Amino acid sequence: MRLAGLVWTLVRADALAPREIDPLLPPSWRFLARSLRVFAGRRARQGRPGERLAGALERSGPVAIKLGQFLSTRGDILGQAFADDLGRLKDQLPPFPTALARAEVERAIGKPLGDLFVAFGEPVAAASLAQAHRATLIDGRDVAVKVLRPGIERRVARDVKTLMLAADIAHSWPLARRLEPRAFAATIARALTLELDLRMEAAAADELRVAMDDSGFMHAPKVVWDGVARRVLTLEWAHGMALSDPSALEQAGLDRAATAGDLVRGFLAQALDHGVFHADLHEGNLFVEPPSRIAVVDFGIVGRLAPAERRYLAEILWGFLRRDYARLAEVHFQAGYVPASHDKGAFAQALRAVGEPVFGRPAREVSMGRLLGQLFDITSLFDMRLRPELILLQKTMVTVEGVARRIDPDHDIWQAAEPVVRRWMARELSPAATVRSLAAEARAALTVLASVAAERRTEAPAPAPAASDGLDPWIAFALGAVCSALAFALALWLK
Repeated sequence: MRLAGLVWTLVRADALAPREIDPLLPPSWRFLARSLRVFAGRRARQGRPGERLAGALERSGPVAIKLGQFLSTRGDILGQAFADDLGRLKDQLPPFPTALARAEVERAIGKPLGDLFVAFGEPVAAASLAQAHRATLIDGRDVAVKVLRPGIERRVARDVKTLMLAADIAHSWPLARRLEPRAFAATIARALTLELDLRMEAAAADELRVAMDDSGFMHAPKVVWDGVARRVLTLEWAHGMALSDPSALEQAGLDRAATAGDLVRGFLAQALDHGVFHADLHEGNLFVEPPSRIAVVDFGIVGRLAPAERRYLAEILWGFLRRDYARLAEVHFQAGYVPASHDKGAFAQALRAVGEPVFGRPAREVSMGRLLGQLFDITSLFDMRLRPELILLQKTMVTVEGVARRIDPDHDIWQAAEPVVRRWMARELSPAATVRSLAAEARAALTVLASVAAERRTEAPAPAPAASDGLDPWIAFALGAVCSALAFALALWLK
């Protein structure tokens, strides 16, 4: 019923197939769209398509709002006016009363508001799950206090059930099955569930602040742990203007090219160097100030990459940067992204068809809609399935590219990515890194061998042996393993 209600809401607002796109539809689809419009209500006659869709998504709950936030970053595909109309879903939703927020904070921290704050203001931003208030601590620091919406847990639980039902329906459609709709829905549901515990978000904010400080491309405010509870989060105030504010990019002295570059490099540095990244980098969560400083907020959705996935990501990006399509194809097959039954040469050819037309071109000259369509065709041609472990990475990459493109239409994502990827390749795949890896493996092997030897002696105690002229066999084997590893490492180093 919930899923049907969502569709009905979109139909009533003429937001499912709006009348404005009739000229773009083939005749059969145009007839279907006009048939649906018979059921349109009063809201269908009010506002632009983006405004109607934003209103419908807002009424449909947190999951639908998250979808609208993602779509709002792709003005190059959907049209900038349409994306701007969806933009209010990022941080301009109707707030709940401040009195309720104050009561929630007192209940969460277990003491009167005045014991922690000397001032607690009205909401400065309101999103799908929570709203933020500006406040001042008793030590004088300005902070942002995030408070979950009343009853939001029930709404999210209901939306998650709807999402899983939609995934089950999509899974029954052969064309959609390759996109792993159930795995996709499970990943989104897990991320939303974690967002509802602001203690988890505080931990993520602290972890990402360390990662961002290490690279210097982005900045994150410090956590005020005395103001953290399951439904309340307190962070130091993030300075700058939110990118969701149209005037943010008009600030005097703002270097738009450097800002766009730092956004891309900051995201890649998090993912490659630390294996953890902010996975909700839309404009409402990004604050900028001249000349190119970026502050990030809202750490509810965090993505993680295992070491193997980080290596595959780096090698794929490096392959594109070097235009080495044969190596690119090899990495995809090694990672299991393409079934082994396909031809590597043909896949390399397909990647060349994607890469060559866009490499080195500014964003304004690249049609992301056409590029994504071509990539989707390739995934179909080579039976590539959606990888659940990469869902948040892929979603964030599309978002970051869209935001960087809006900041600087002449932005070159490859040029921005090159320093971070080159540094990672030099550090992780150099001869010295290979020696370190072999040494670590040798240490691990020695630990296992010692453990096995100890277990054998414990399980089968033997009388004291007579003096032997030779080494214990386990010690000899271990020394041999170490010598072999060192010899192999030296050979690679000298190669």
